[in-house]
Amino acid sequence: MARVVLSGDLGRRFAGGEVEVRVPGDSVRRLIRALDERYPGIAGHLEAEGMAVAIDGVVYQDALLEEVGPDSEVYFLHAIRGGRA
Repeated sequence: MARVVLSGDLGRRFAGGEVEVRVPGDSVRRLIRALDERYPGIAGHLEAEGMAVAIDGVVYQDALLEEVGPDSEVYFLHAIRGGRA
């Protein structure tokens, strides 16, 4: 099962403070489904625009169909946006 890290307030808001969990799934979409079964309501936030996903160190902006290995590390991150100084 993939190791999933919920960054920011996701773990606190949806997972009772857990920030690292192991869930089954061979794609990001399937990981999100498994997480939503365990933590209802989290899927809407993970699929929202502005979330990036890092799989084994590679960051994706549109990652739902990306493959995930059984030993992968997956991080859900709020996307970094540019701004004006």
